[in-house]
Amino acid sequence: MNKQITLIAGPCVIESMEVLNEVAKELVRLNQAYGIDIIFKASYDKANRTSIHSYRGPGIEKGLQMLADIKSTYGLKVLTDIHESWQAQPAAEVADVLQIPAFLCRQTDLLVAAAMTGKIVNIKKAQFLSGIDMQFPVQKVRESGNNRVWLTERGNIYGYNNIAVDFRNIADMKQITDTVIMDCTHSVQRPGSMGGKTGGNREFVPAMALAAKAFGATGFFFETHPDPENALSDGPNMLYLKDLESVVKSLID
Repeated sequence: MNKQITLIAGPCVIESMEVLNEVAKELVRLNQAYGIDIIFKASYDKANRTSIHSYRGPGIEKGLQMLADIKSTYGLKVLTDIHESWQAQPAAEVADVLQIPAFLCRQTDLLVAAAMTGKIVNIKKAQFLSGIDMQFPVQKVRESGNNRVWLTERGNIYGYNNIAVDFRNIADMKQITDTVIMDCTHSVQRPGSMGGKTGGNREFVPAMALAAKAFGATGFFFETHPDPENALSDGPNMLYLKDLESVVKSLID
């Protein structure tokens, strides 16, 4: 009944199998309860952390094996980021969706490499671009022979440790591709606001989701964690895992 809603959810970065398993179990439960299309998200490497001392993840080899284990154990689709062209093919052996980070959405070689795998390519809109500008990254993927391309809105940054969301970008990007995702948790970030770490306001996440739905978003992206206060990346903007169901339910209702 709710297959038209795409839900991307999971911890920001792979920390441990314990965290991955706990999140995956909840996503399976939500899938069974609400019949929504759920994709498990976690990054094997966060190459764009604020500080060189920040935790990045277990790396591509170990990280992809951990994601493969989640996929085989729980039957969930998997999404992960790639940052360099050579990562596309090995990541595609596990992931159903390859995600292009926002700051890299104009990197031609990365987009072409992702396209050539034949997997869905989810391009996050850069913080410095408009929705209309995203026609060109999409064109790079399509002209590389892959029409399976999504776009994700995650706000715009103007400095001063804050992000603003112009929800008109969703409507604009729907003119480019049928699947437009709202990244409800990264859009409430406060980049660099914690002295070398990114802060955030997770209390605004439910409203971000509902506003995006009103503007026609076809999917929703939530970073979620059993204990965000002690997460190794993006804790301040991540949803508590226990709160994910209420947000999902509001979108369906």
